[in-house]
Amino acid sequence: MIRYTSATVLLVLTLAVAQVPTAKFSFQDMAQKAGLTVRNVFGGVERKDYILETTGNGVAIFDYDGDGRNDIFITNGTRLNAQSPSPPQLYHNDGNGHFHDVAHTAGLDFTGWGQAVCVGDFDNDGHPDMLVTYYGHNILYRNRGDGTFEDVTAKAHLPTSGIRYGTGCSFVDYDRDGYLDIVVANYVDLDLDKTPRPGQSDFCQWKSIPVMCGPRGLPKAHNVLYHNNHDGTFTDVSEAAGFLKPGGRYSLGVVAADFSNDGWPDIYVACDMTPSLYFHNLRNGTFEERGAEAGVAFNFDGDLQAGMGVAVADYDGDGRLDIAKTNFSGDLTSLFHNDDGKFFTDVSRESGMKARQYLGWGVAFVDVDDDGWRDLIVANGHVYPEVEGRQLGDTYLQPTVLYKNLGNGKFEDVTDEAGPGFRTPRPARGLAVGDLDGDGRQEIVIANMNSAPSLLKNSGPHGHFINLSLTGTKSNRSAIGARAILSVGGRKMIDQVMSGGSYFSSNSLDLHFGLGKATVVDSIEIRWPSGVIQKIGKMSADQTLKLTEP
Repeated sequence: MIRYTSATVLLVLTLAVAQVPTAKFSFQDMAQKAGLTVRNVFGGVERKDYILETTGNGVAIFDYDGDGRNDIFITNGTRLNAQSPSPPQLYHNDGNGHFHDVAHTAGLDFTGWGQAVCVGDFDNDGHPDMLVTYYGHNILYRNRGDGTFEDVTAKAHLPTSGIRYGTGCSFVDYDRDGYLDIVVANYVDLDLDKTPRPGQSDFCQWKSIPVMCGPRGLPKAHNVLYHNNHDGTFTDVSEAAGFLKPGGRYSLGVVAADFSNDGWPDIYVACDMTPSLYFHNLRNGTFEERGAEAGVAFNFDGDLQAGMGVAVADYDGDGRLDIAKTNFSGDLTSLFHNDDGKFFTDVSRESGMKARQYLGWGVAFVDVDDDGWRDLIVANGHVYPEVEGRQLGDTYLQPTVLYKNLGNGKFEDVTDEAGPGFRTPRPARGLAVGDLDGDGRQEIVIANMNSAPSLLKNSGPHGHFINLSLTGTKSNRSAIGARAILSVGGRKMIDQVMSGGSYFSSNSLDLHFGLGKATVVDSIEIRWPSGVIQKIGKMSADQTLKLTEP
């Protein structure tokens, strides 16, 4: 169904006229000044005895209390035989450049081996909820709308017994019924009592150093798809939907997006030392796994990769969503170009992904200078703290990398000129992006293992921009799956609202478009998951538009 509407548009932010970039980037880490000071806790500091201690935490950027300012949630872990609890952090945005941790007062007291977080309004009440994955069982937090959350895992009929090693997650309306479903990746069927200690098998050595074992040699896990029953409960439909057919994997990062341009969300899972998974949506409640056929299961040589995080964007402006995937040290960051909606080509080498000796985790496409081309950010940190100081060509603390999109299908590594925020080595894991200070531009939050988080802000020159904040009516309230198509100066730009992604993280659901020199967007088209197409005429740059599905 197509509706042409004038749409109720609310101008919520107007900025001074921006200038097109003429100087280098200038990223600073503002975390300490902003009050992001709580140290993350995750396993041993100087050594890791089990793989459970290595995977780390995710970040979510979203406005949990509806005050118009984005807040920050960071999952937290624990230590083996820990004596003191380590709850997650919920940093409330005070609106003055400062945050303070309100996790306890918000009802977020659960402790354990927290992993990923994804955000979505699963009950369509207008308040964004969270799923947090754990080693043990995952937790579904319902947002009460009064600044607090309720653990509704049991009420929602999600598992609360047994042990699963939950990793990446995403809210997705895979059947387009207006209610958000949940996809959860699982890493290893891990039983610590049956897991070898460092050095006890061939899979417990790395460069002749005894290290934690795995994932190879450990039992593979299976991913899960939960269908939303529209009454606050979910049903496990993994087998019926085709999720179990590929067999076990060592799964980590998850993202859901419409790669085939048919209006239905597909699901991509980055896997560690097993073929990555691409579930194509068959539009009848089932999926076909075709990662190898589509060209996104292996690298350009057909080799296995240790995939971690995943990011999605149309980096070259051809109207199709592409995939970036982070990998283990010694490998390139994968860049899978979407050729025709069915097949991808690994263009990592041709596009300029440098073979730095880093181990990648969180990843995001972000137009850091608003020139109209999405750049790529990769957060790095080694998995083995034991390598530090060993002169093996690897370090535990590693810099975050910035690849500048040159607008011709190529990227340039500009890390060395991006400012201290990128050059500083850190033990990074999850990464999320979103506007945290109300200036309309995106900041970067990184969760660091056994360290305080980082908050990177670019104070360098930039072009114009426009932000879209979408609310569904017939579609799910979070507008997850909605696609925006902007016409600007003869170009078309696309983006889609996505939950989850990066590494164990969830970016702000608002869509950000850099516009370069353009001061006007010629037209905006929103394709809602319900099938409604909403068209809007010319809009001025440097503002955030709130759009509601007609």
